[in-house]
Amino acid sequence: MNTISDSIKYIGVDDLDIDLFESQYVVPEGMSYNSYLIDDEKIAVMDTADRRKGEEWKANLKSVLGDRQPDYLVVHHMEPDHSALIAWMMETYPGVQLVCSAQAVKMLSNFFEGVDFTGRVLTVKEGDTLALGKHELRFIGAAMIHWPEVIMTYDATDKVLFSADGFGKFGALVNDDPNDWACEARRYYFNICGKYGSQVQSVLKKTAALDIQTICPLHGPILKGEALAEAVRLYDIWSKYEPESEGILIAYASIHGGTAAAAERLGEILREKGAKKVVVSDLSREDMAEVIEDAFRYPKVVVAASSYDAGVFPVMHDFLYHLQIKNYQKRQFGIIENGSWAPTAGKVMRTMIEAMKDCEIIEPMVTIRSRMKSTDVPLLEQLADALLA
Repeated sequence: MNTISDSIKYIGVDDLDIDLFESQYVVPEGMSYNSYLIDDEKIAVMDTADRRKGEEWKANLKSVLGDRQPDYLVVHHMEPDHSALIAWMMETYPGVQLVCSAQAVKMLSNFFEGVDFTGRVLTVKEGDTLALGKHELRFIGAAMIHWPEVIMTYDATDKVLFSADGFGKFGALVNDDPNDWACEARRYYFNICGKYGSQVQSVLKKTAALDIQTICPLHGPILKGEALAEAVRLYDIWSKYEPESEGILIAYASIHGGTAAAAERLGEILREKGAKKVVVSDLSREDMAEVIEDAFRYPKVVVAASSYDAGVFPVMHDFLYHLQIKNYQKRQFGIIENGSWAPTAGKVMRTMIEAMKDCEIIEPMVTIRSRMKSTDVPLLEQLADALLA
């Protein structure tokens, strides 16, 4: 892919060597660092790329520019996977002017020590425009999606929204499945932007009045047509913290297998009782980001954990902590605890859940003593009935 329109070119790069995005998210299909160039009377480069792929990005830029000089470098987001080559741009092209938000200006010295930006920065805010010739760029404030300096840009000529990290997706473009945008976009959204639903809603309202035919994000595929409409529909659901699909997630943290057996048995009971979708996840072994994604996807979650050091097994604490910091809300929880002599997991999990907005705990809480017994099954049945009510 190298052409968005007659005058908008793709100059981004794929990273197939990266193992962890932001040093925490597994990306087996790699990652794309998207960047674009608008070729008009004045030339605008839309973001740079990660230093990991700097030489490839420079080659892509030069293959489009040739011997010409760019006039503007628009910086939508200061995170290093998009801004690492700003200093190189300023040095290589002495006439280029940096275009960014006031918050981004404050961050420049954080990342680029000793670089003199004096007289070379154009600060823009909500509603400001920049004429390139046939193209006029309109800037949209998008603070906290997912950093405070973020802006988006709308080009009315080609009806393109440059959406920064919004509408992004894990995975390199060479590995992209055009028929399954949502899976990795969902995992990306909830783990990267999930906390900031109100800010996403604000941007969706701002852009609703625009005629947008193409969305160009900083990660993942360019969106058009039905794919664009579906992405906007899902972003509206996700940013309202509404469940996307009917289903129940059972997330368990088991030390010696007893809690795992109870969680699996509850899953079987729910299916036997007609549950449409039940997902059972082992927090010790599965990708935490995937389980976070499922927690946001479904309306009901069961947490099952062993007691540990007078608290809860750490991986469950980590899971619930992740939900808390991502502003998790509007869900129902069931609780299963396990303890051989002094069960404490249920109390800790209940306290963490009660700290989340509009989250309801469904009774009964089930307590297992080391191993599930036949006498425990009726309580699991009761919990299943309550979850399906």
